[in-house]
Amino acid sequence: MSRIGKLPVTVPAGVEVIVDDNNLVTVKGPKATLTQQCSPMIKIEREGDVLHFSPLNNSRAAGAHHGLARTLVNNMVHGVTEGFEKKLQMIGVGYKAEKKGNDLVMHLGYSHPIVMTDPEGITTEVTAPTEIVVKGSDKALVGNHAANIRKWRRPEPYHGKGIRYIGEKVLRKEGKTGK
Repeated sequence: MSRIGKLPVTVPAGVEVIVDDNNLVTVKGPKATLTQQCSPMIKIEREGDVLHFSPLNNSRAAGAHHGLARTLVNNMVHGVTEGFEKKLQMIGVGYKAEKKGNDLVMHLGYSHPIVMTDPEGITTEVTAPTEIVVKGSDKALVGNHAANIRKWRRPEPYHGKGIRYIGEKVLRKEGKTGK
Protein backbone atom coordinates (compact mmCIF):
# COMPACT_ATOMS: atom_id res chain seq x y z
CA MET A 1 0.00 0.00 0.00
CA SER A 2 1.08 3.53 -0.68
CA ARG A 3 2.10 5.58 2.33
CA ILE A 4 0.78 8.71 0.66
CA GLY A 5 -2.46 6.98 -0.33
CA LYS A 6 -3.17 6.00 3.29
CA LEU A 7 -3.30 9.65 4.38
CA PRO A 8 -6.83 11.07 4.51
CA VAL A 9 -7.83 14.22 2.64
CA THR A 10 -9.63 16.75 4.85
CA VAL A 11 -12.30 18.76 3.04
CA PRO A 12 -12.50 22.31 4.50
CA ALA A 13 -15.73 24.21 5.02
CA GLY A 14 -17.07 25.83 1.86
CA VAL A 15 -15.73 23.08 -0.41
CA GLU A 16 -18.04 20.49 -1.96
CA VAL A 17 -16.62 17.15 -3.16
CA ILE A 18 -18.74 14.87 -5.36
CA VAL A 19 -17.59 11.36 -6.32
CA ASP A 20 -19.78 9.52 -8.85
CA ASP A 21 -19.93 5.77 -9.60
CA ASN A 22 -17.19 5.99 -12.28
CA ASN A 23 -14.69 7.67 -9.87
CA LEU A 24 -15.15 11.08 -11.48
CA VAL A 25 -14.28 13.51 -8.68
CA THR A 26 -15.69 17.04 -8.81
CA VAL A 27 -14.45 19.64 -6.33
CA LYS A 28 -16.32 22.96 -6.05
CA GLY A 29 -14.85 25.78 -3.99
CA PRO A 30 -14.69 29.55 -3.72
CA LYS A 31 -12.04 29.93 -6.45
CA ALA A 32 -13.00 27.33 -9.07
CA THR A 33 -14.59 24.01 -9.94
CA LEU A 34 -12.22 21.18 -10.89
CA THR A 35 -12.89 17.65 -12.12
CA GLN A 36 -10.59 14.62 -12.28
CA GLN A 37 -11.16 11.08 -13.48
CA CYS A 38 -9.56 8.68 -10.98
CA SER A 39 -8.62 5.09 -11.70
CA PRO A 40 -11.36 2.46 -11.33
CA MET A 41 -8.89 0.38 -9.27
CA ILE A 42 -9.27 2.86 -6.37
CA LYS A 43 -12.18 3.06 -3.95
CA ILE A 44 -12.95 6.57 -2.65
CA GLU A 45 -15.02 6.79 0.54
CA ARG A 46 -16.29 9.88 2.31
CA GLU A 47 -16.79 9.98 6.08
CA GLY A 48 -18.04 13.41 7.10
CA ASP A 49 -15.45 15.94 5.93
CA VAL A 50 -12.67 13.36 5.32
CA LEU A 51 -11.95 11.35 2.16
CA HIS A 52 -10.26 7.93 2.36
CA PHE A 53 -8.62 6.12 -0.56
CA SER A 54 -8.03 2.38 -0.81
CA PRO A 55 -7.02 0.03 -3.65
CA LEU A 56 -9.57 -2.59 -4.72
CA ASN A 57 -6.88 -5.29 -5.05
CA ASN A 58 -3.21 -5.81 -4.22
CA SER A 59 -1.86 -5.49 -7.77
CA ARG A 60 1.14 -3.35 -8.59
CA ALA A 61 -0.95 -1.03 -10.80
CA ALA A 62 -3.53 -0.47 -8.05
CA GLY A 63 -0.74 0.44 -5.64
CA ALA A 64 0.66 2.92 -8.14
CA HIS A 65 -2.74 4.58 -8.65
CA HIS A 66 -3.46 4.63 -4.90
CA GLY A 67 -1.09 7.46 -4.00
CA LEU A 68 -1.68 9.25 -7.30
CA ALA A 69 -5.45 9.46 -6.80
CA ARG A 70 -5.05 10.80 -3.27
CA THR A 71 -2.51 13.42 -4.38
CA LEU A 72 -4.63 14.59 -7.33
CA VAL A 73 -7.72 15.05 -5.15
CA ASN A 74 -5.69 16.77 -2.42
CA ASN A 75 -4.25 19.19 -5.01
CA MET A 76 -7.76 19.92 -6.28
CA VAL A 77 -9.00 20.71 -2.75
CA HIS A 78 -5.97 22.95 -2.14
CA GLY A 79 -6.40 24.64 -5.53
CA VAL A 80 -10.05 25.61 -5.10
CA THR A 81 -9.39 27.07 -1.63
CA GLU A 82 -5.95 28.70 -1.79
CA GLY A 83 -4.69 28.25 -5.35
CA PHE A 84 -1.16 27.66 -6.65
CA GLU A 85 1.52 30.03 -7.87
CA LYS A 86 4.93 29.83 -9.53
CA LYS A 87 7.37 32.73 -9.48
CA LEU A 88 9.80 33.29 -12.33
CA GLN A 89 12.80 35.61 -12.48
CA MET A 90 14.39 37.00 -15.64
CA ILE A 91 18.15 37.53 -15.52
CA GLY A 92 19.92 39.22 -18.43
CA VAL A 93 20.65 42.63 -19.88
CA GLY A 94 17.47 44.05 -21.41
CA TYR A 95 15.24 41.18 -20.29
CA LYS A 96 11.91 42.52 -19.09
CA ALA A 97 8.22 41.68 -19.04
CA GLU A 98 5.01 43.67 -19.02
CA LYS A 99 1.32 42.87 -18.87
CA LYS A 100 -1.02 44.22 -21.56
CA GLY A 101 -4.59 43.15 -20.85
CA ASN A 102 -4.68 39.35 -21.03
CA ASP A 103 -1.26 39.14 -22.72
CA LEU A 104 2.20 38.78 -21.25
CA VAL A 105 4.76 40.64 -23.37
CA MET A 106 8.40 39.64 -22.84
CA HIS A 107 11.54 41.22 -24.28
CA LEU A 108 14.19 38.50 -24.23
CA GLY A 109 16.87 39.62 -26.67
CA TYR A 110 15.10 38.41 -29.79
CA SER A 111 14.39 40.80 -32.68
CA HIS A 112 10.72 40.82 -31.64
CA PRO A 113 8.81 40.75 -28.34
CA ILE A 114 7.33 37.42 -27.20
CA VAL A 115 3.55 37.65 -26.60
CA MET A 116 1.84 34.91 -24.58
CA THR A 117 -1.90 34.92 -23.87
CA ASP A 118 -3.03 33.60 -20.50
CA PRO A 119 -4.89 30.29 -20.78
CA GLU A 120 -8.33 29.95 -19.23
CA GLY A 121 -8.11 29.66 -15.45
CA ILE A 122 -4.53 31.01 -15.29
CA THR A 123 -3.44 34.57 -14.56
CA THR A 124 0.03 36.05 -14.86
CA GLU A 125 1.21 39.09 -12.96
CA VAL A 126 4.34 41.16 -13.46
CA THR A 127 5.39 42.23 -9.95
CA ALA A 128 8.63 43.84 -11.16
CA PRO A 129 10.01 44.30 -14.68
CA THR A 130 12.03 41.11 -14.22
CA GLU A 131 9.62 39.02 -12.11
CA ILE A 132 6.57 37.06 -13.29
CA VAL A 133 4.02 35.29 -11.07
CA VAL A 134 1.78 32.60 -12.58
CA LYS A 135 -1.38 31.88 -10.52
CA GLY A 136 -4.28 29.48 -10.85
CA SER A 137 -6.32 26.80 -9.16
CA ASP A 138 -5.10 23.80 -11.23
CA LYS A 139 -1.56 22.82 -10.22
CA ALA A 140 -0.78 21.09 -13.52
CA LEU A 141 -1.88 24.08 -15.64
CA VAL A 142 0.10 26.54 -13.49
CA GLY A 143 3.24 24.45 -13.79
CA ASN A 144 2.74 23.91 -17.52
CA HIS A 145 2.25 27.62 -18.25
CA ALA A 146 5.29 28.54 -16.13
CA ALA A 147 7.35 25.95 -18.03
CA ASN A 148 6.16 27.38 -21.37
CA ILE A 149 7.27 30.87 -20.27
CA ARG A 150 10.63 29.51 -19.10
CA LYS A 151 11.11 27.64 -22.39
CA TRP A 152 11.72 30.89 -24.29
CA ARG A 153 15.06 31.46 -22.50
CA ARG A 154 16.29 28.62 -20.31
CA PRO A 155 19.03 29.54 -17.85
CA GLU A 156 22.40 28.95 -19.44
CA PRO A 157 25.36 27.75 -17.37
CA TYR A 158 28.12 30.13 -18.51
CA HIS A 159 26.65 33.57 -17.79
CA GLY A 160 23.56 32.56 -15.83
CA LYS A 161 21.22 34.49 -18.12
CA GLY A 162 17.68 33.33 -18.81
CA ILE A 163 14.33 32.75 -17.10
CA ARG A 164 14.47 30.67 -13.92
CA TYR A 165 12.17 29.80 -11.06
CA ILE A 166 12.84 31.83 -7.93
CA GLY A 167 15.04 29.69 -5.71
CA GLU A 168 16.30 27.53 -8.59
CA LYS A 169 20.03 26.81 -8.48
CA VAL A 170 21.82 26.98 -11.83
CA LEU A 171 25.14 25.18 -11.99
CA ARG A 172 27.69 27.59 -13.37
CA LYS A 173 30.48 26.36 -15.63
CA GLU A 174 33.88 27.86 -16.06
CA GLY A 175 34.43 29.40 -19.47
CA LYS A 176 37.41 28.92 -21.75
CA THR A 177 40.76 30.07 -20.44
CA GLY A 178 43.10 31.99 -22.72
CA LYS A 179 46.81 31.41 -23.02
